[in-house]
Amino acid sequence: MRFTIITPSLNYGRFLYECLDSVAKQCDEVQAGKSRFFEVEHFVIDGGSTDDSAQVASRFPHVKWIQESDEGMSDAINKGFGRAKGEWVMWLNADDRLKPGALAKMLDELERSNADVVYGDWDFIDEKGFFSRHATAPRWSLFVHVHHHCFIGSTAAFYRRSTVIDAGHRLRKDFRYVMDGEFYARLHATGKSFQHVDVTVADFRLHGSNASQRHLEKTSDMDTILAAERQHVESRAIRRAYGITLFNDPYLNGLIDGILWIVARGCKFVMKKVS
Repeated sequence: MRFTIITPSLNYGRFLYECLDSVAKQCDEVQAGKSRFFEVEHFVIDGGSTDDSAQVASRFPHVKWIQESDEGMSDAINKGFGRAKGEWVMWLNADDRLKPGALAKMLDELERSNADVVYGDWDFIDEKGFFSRHATAPRWSLFVHVHHHCFIGSTAAFYRRSTVIDAGHRLRKDFRYVMDGEFYARLHATGKSFQHVDVTVADFRLHGSNASQRHLEKTSDMDTILAAERQHVESRAIRRAYGITLFNDPYLNGLIDGILWIVARGCKFVMKKVS
């Protein structure tokens, strides 16, 4: 088995067809002789959708549908990790979709790689699926990742099962917004290697319900502010655990965080120019 794809889902039936169809077409292209054969298993881990998600998934014979309660997105993905049999494992959000032929292109790169995590690029699309902009990731840098932002698109990253998943690495269930950012920083801390490849893997859909996009607008509503602060706290926790922390005082560290953010942003710009 070459690939395991994990799709966490909860009431995303309106997007789920495009997601599952994009994976099914990877197999169709192979069967049509457009690329060599490889096997793909695709788990949809559903937390109890009340919309038409189950009906949508039933239209795709390749899908392994698992519906049960969970403790959130990270927990759902971890359940898929535990079931994975593919040499390479990825998660594809229910509102995202693979590019045509993406898995065949990635396999060419993966077979030449010794890295534990191999990641490509992606396109942002709007809610209706129209192209918005292209995102090119730089080569791996823990400093930029921690002090600027998580620049690996989770929907464009592949994990070597033998060294990452089978070694017991899982997402933290208490992270609900930047679980991927903490995951990558922790993998780096344990000695795992990262490689960027020049493949546009997927379309990442931006809409009002994205976990990382829900709380970005300025507001005076206390509930919204508290939810936004939770997202910021997760990012700060990553910086404290894996980045540069000079003081015990959180306000002084906040000042330093701003300076390091500017430096890391400049480093990312240079890295993208020279790559």
